[in-house]
Amino acid sequence: MAHVHTIFAGVCCALALAGCVYFAMSLWAARRFLRDSSQQPATRFAPPVSILRSLKGVDAQMYSAFRSHCLLDYDEYEVVFGATDPDEPALKLVQKLQEEFPLRQIRVIYCPERLGPNGKVSNLAQMLRQAKYEHVVINDSDIVVPRNYLSGAITPLAQAGVGMVTTLYRASGGTTLGSKLEALGLSTDFAGGVLVARALEGVRFGLGATIATTKSVLREIGGLEPLADYLGDDYELGARTAAAGYRVELAGLVVETALPDYSFREFWAHQLRWARNIKDRRRGQYFGLIVTFALVWAIVAVVALPGSWWTWSTLALTTLLRLAAALGVGKGVLHDPRILRDLWLLPLRDATALVIWFVSFCGNTVEWRGMRFRLKEGKLKSV
Repeated sequence: MAHVHTIFAGVCCALALAGCVYFAMSLWAARRFLRDSSQQPATRFAPPVSILRSLKGVDAQMYSAFRSHCLLDYDEYEVVFGATDPDEPALKLVQKLQEEFPLRQIRVIYCPERLGPNGKVSNLAQMLRQAKYEHVVINDSDIVVPRNYLSGAITPLAQAGVGMVTTLYRASGGTTLGSKLEALGLSTDFAGGVLVARALEGVRFGLGATIATTKSVLREIGGLEPLADYLGDDYELGARTAAAGYRVELAGLVVETALPDYSFREFWAHQLRWARNIKDRRRGQYFGLIVTFALVWAIVAVVALPGSWWTWSTLALTTLLRLAAALGVGKGVLHDPRILRDLWLLPLRDATALVIWFVSFCGNTVEWRGMRFRLKEGKLKSV
């Protein structure tokens, strides 16, 4: 039995040490991103822009997100909201926005067509047809942006070969345990993975926080309509842009998403949906996630073999690098003010993420917008 415990602890330590390499890579990738962002040439490129925002439901911080898009330091742009239902509750906030900013170009477009199960993309496709400008920015309705948002997101498109720009994001709001765990995961895990991917192979995906591109590029990759069947439309947009020979750039700015007060069940369903979408579309990356749970593996190794110096040494090294990567990315890159407050939740967050990773193997159904779907090759099929 002791021999079995030793082998088990050894496997866990090996996974933890592999995770230590990944954490070190996250720190390296974060420093590289900060260096590259600081060395961006001061290019004056400010074409008129259409910002497209699909509406569905009302969130607690939604009006703050709306307002932030009307306070941008940018010469000419319009903010276009799209809704399927003329009685959409969020339209009352848009009306309030129009009253507060009468000189800003703010339009509402009704989107009656149902192009697929992804209602957001269905709306965006119909909005794009009526957008005034060639350059477009798509982001989620709960995204709060800084004043330099458009200049930071649009300027990289002036470079030859760049077809799309996307941005990192941190989370705000949310006082429940589920919300805190999700916010912590975004800042200490998800963003690090994006930065490592950028450093190793370049960005070949989009993030829903920002998709900045042009109508010409969207036409070349087939438009938005085919993506109305997909769950990860942002990923697909970036992947198809990269496949068409364009570069996808990660802008040197960070936006903020407002998380609701998730119940633990809502948090679980959200995270499981993400995990199963990754498993379905990026299987290699999905299996590679096993090393990102290094802190859990190191703790399990100590529990399995508490009297061994090498399990404790592995735990000490893993804890040090996990915290360093969390702070290097979450604080250094994302400037998340809640990192230090919630850092004590990191072991629970990583343990929960590992359980979700295992559970995601056992099926391909997801809950989304109150409905259940089956995922197959990224597409949503009604259950």
